[in-house]
Amino acid sequence: MTRTKKVRPRTYARNRAVSRKGREIIYESDGTYFFKLVFVLLMGTFWLKFAAPLTIGAVILTGIPLGLLIGLIIVSRFEHFQYDRKIWYATLLVVTVISYFVPAGIVI
Repeated sequence: MTRTKKVRPRTYARNRAVSRKGREIIYESDGTYFFKLVFVLLMGTFWLKFAAPLTIGAVILTGIPLGLLIGLIIVSRFEHFQYDRKIWYATLLVVTVISYFVPAGIVI
């Protein structure tokens, strides 16, 4: 009897998130991840708020999220993997929206 061998697509090692032994491949240390998390949280809370709201046409501006703008640029420059960038962008956006309602930032 002859056995037919299944043809399976090849998976190259550079495309794997998990090694052949089942261990997760770690790209960065815990300290690096924690530093990035603290940085994103601090950037999200940095607002430039106005004592008297500015009116531009029908739009009323009470503040400008400078930390969001700076954070977006820095994350896009320094984060190599797209799925990591998406996580940092989402975290930055959520913290920015929450900190809008909190008295945090610089008041002019």
